[in-house]
Amino acid sequence: MSRESYQQLLDELRENVVEMGDLVVERLEAALTALRTVDPEMAQSVIDGDEDINELYLALEADCIDLFALQQPVATDLRFVAASFKIITDLERVGDLATNLAAYAQSADRRLAPEVDVDTIGRDATEMVERSIDAYRREDVEECRAIAADDDALDALCQRASETVARDLIEREADTDDGWAVEQLLDDVSRLLLTVRDLERVGDHAVNIAARTLYMVETDSELIY
Repeated sequence: MSRESYQQLLDELRENVVEMGDLVVERLEAALTALRTVDPEMAQSVIDGDEDINELYLALEADCIDLFALQQPVATDLRFVAASFKIITDLERVGDLATNLAAYAQSADRRLAPEVDVDTIGRDATEMVERSIDAYRREDVEECRAIAADDDALDALCQRASETVARDLIEREADTDDGWAVEQLLDDVSRLLLTVRDLERVGDHAVNIAARTLYMVETDSELIY
């Protein structure tokens, strides 16, 4: 295979990984909208669309394996293919988390749970994924480091939200003797805590993508460990 044809395969892999990232972000935004507006139909469309992400993941995984096996990339090209292989795994997992959020949207009753700023947490987590994909596309190492730094702020938001939920649960349990009301409250609070946890994990996957990109470009593992 000519160097030109080989480079075309690498370019196509990069474009397809970015395309997968765009699709995952789209599904994540739809899941968050469904959660905010309590839209079960939109939530179901996210759940049904998870298979599209899985199929794209498997196709890109096969492309990476073919490049490893048939082209035997070395040095920079090897790091690029290896990073892409890792990144699509993180993207597939963000897709799974979007499906989780959509499922919470179908069953949540936010009338009982305390008010926490899920919208801000969701927006920040989504933006981190978008930025990480753009950093991969542009090989922007400074943006990779900035994403990792911003994850601390997202973690702090999630921590405060979880603490708010826990305090509210303790206070309201103490104020009611109605077993049914307590059970309903626990169900709703549980879903809210899972929502916050999953959004924190979305941020973690964005950092993983940034870490792999940084290593791909500079052989710098500071964000991986």
